[in-house]
Amino acid sequence: MSKTISTLSNLQQRVIVGVLGAALFIGGILFGEWTYFLLFLGLTLLGILEFYRLVALQEGVKPNKGLGVTLGGFIYVAAFLVERELVAAELLYLLPPVLFLVFVLELYRKLPQPFTNVAFTVLGALYIAIPFGLLHLLAYLQEAYSWQPVLGLLLLIWAADTGAYIFGKSFGKHKLLARVSPGKTWEGWAGGVLMAVAVAWLLSFFFADLELYQWIGVAVIVSVFGVLGDLAESLLKRSLGVKDSGTLLPGHGGILDRFDSLLMVIPFVVAFLKIF
Repeated sequence: MSKTISTLSNLQQRVIVGVLGAALFIGGILFGEWTYFLLFLGLTLLGILEFYRLVALQEGVKPNKGLGVTLGGFIYVAAFLVERELVAAELLYLLPPVLFLVFVLELYRKLPQPFTNVAFTVLGALYIAIPFGLLHLLAYLQEAYSWQPVLGLLLLIWAADTGAYIFGKSFGKHKLLARVSPGKTWEGWAGGVLMAVAVAWLLSFFFADLELYQWIGVAVIVSVFGVLGDLAESLLKRSLGVKDSGTLLPGHGGILDRFDSLLMVIPFVVAFLKIF
């Protein structure tokens, strides 16, 4: 199957993988809390491994992959179990000891640049696992599992991306941040805002978990911090001299390429909805 896809044009690959991916995510989120859990657990672990593969392109940098994946998995799973009230919140007190094991084990790895290795090991786990761990707070915003906030957030991100692409291609002239991402324009960003707000208005009629003002607020956050997440990941790739974060998704790149906006957006959306 992957060999067949690789013979198609980039646009064909993007469409096929995009449709299959959307079906997988929508189905997994709608089916139930455990399929949702497994879906994003897979993303968390694969995303951390992809991050470590990227930073290891720098000479002498060797993050502790095993411990980093364990740390990230612990954050994600513990947050889910606490939100689902299967374990006490005190379980989270284990996080700092596990985190500091990174320093302890680095003493015995005897590698050059030990603190660089520690920094990237911790960063990889926290950058991926904390946002996906916080996603559980959206899934259980109404105490019992509800797919509406999670799926609604993904739909808004897709809407913002679509609006930015259409408006950027049609009207884009003024570069947003050329030194990081030459293709992004202010006109494209404005189109993404308009599309996200329009979809948020529509969602308020069908997804009753949030009020209209909350959906609009989430759309604005997605429009602002989604593009910043994309730019941050582009900055990482430029600093490493690579075009894509990986090759897992033909036509789309890697996990970080596809979910960079979501990773940046989740903490801000959770803070907004918990406060307002």
